[in-house]
Amino acid sequence: MVTLAGRSALVTGASSGIGAAIAEALAAAGARVGLAARRADRLAEVLARCRERAPGSAMWTADLADPDAAAALAAAAEAEFGGVDVLVCNAGMPKRRHVLDLTPGDVEDVLRLNYASAVRLALAVLPGMVARGRGNLVAVGSVAARLGPPHEAAYAASKAALTAFWESMAADLDGTGVQVHVVQPALVAGTELFDARPGEEEPLSDLTGALPPQDVAAAVLETIGDGRFERYVPDWFDQLASGKAADVEAFVAGVKEWRRERLGEIGRIGGAGGVAAAPPPQ
Repeated sequence: MVTLAGRSALVTGASSGIGAAIAEALAAAGARVGLAARRADRLAEVLARCRERAPGSAMWTADLADPDAAAALAAAAEAEFGGVDVLVCNAGMPKRRHVLDLTPGDVEDVLRLNYASAVRLALAVLPGMVARGRGNLVAVGSVAARLGPPHEAAYAASKAALTAFWESMAADLDGTGVQVHVVQPALVAGTELFDARPGEEEPLSDLTGALPPQDVAAAVLETIGDGRFERYVPDWFDQLASGKAADVEAFVAGVKEWRRERLGEIGRIGGAGGVAAAPPPQ
């Protein structure tokens, strides 16, 4: 079991779902945990549970879609804890729309939160980690980063960018004592990413097999413990990623076929402006 006694951690998107589960797991492992999210009431509930294990935990309300919020959050956490030993960048938003229904503003909004805010936070806490000769930078990505699901171009691109930055950062920080990790979850229940939202399509994926957020939290702790760069949740998704890399053409063809089948099963077909009945199979 990973022990983080005496360490401090900062978790974004910590008011519910994966972020809340990670925060509580870090507290159970002995870390003082800083929680950040927009919703103060829900954040306070998670903080109370963390303080049962880690009384020195704290919280900050922050909207990381604001480009200035990351530096302010990092400064507050470092002042409270005397430094951040573990950063978990989990804050994110979904965007389920056929590509013809996306606007440039939609894409920029997703990138600003899912990618740019994580990079800003990492760069803000990194000098302190390097000075202390230790630290863990954890990004909660998505299997979408490697597998490019249909109707999720903006979301997948944001997670792919995040993964690419973290991968280069891992090489750059070799020898500093700072470790870099990406955890790539598949379908996870209770995250609100799949909730009905104005302007969002219903998910194409079948959510009946979605995993609990505690599985992602366990993967984060395991990754911090063994120093691995990338871990999938569930772990067998790495076979899909390696299979895609071996034959991208076959993978893309398979995704197109899967999309057609799913749209037929749920009685719709994507296109500009929304949804129409799918044609019967030939």
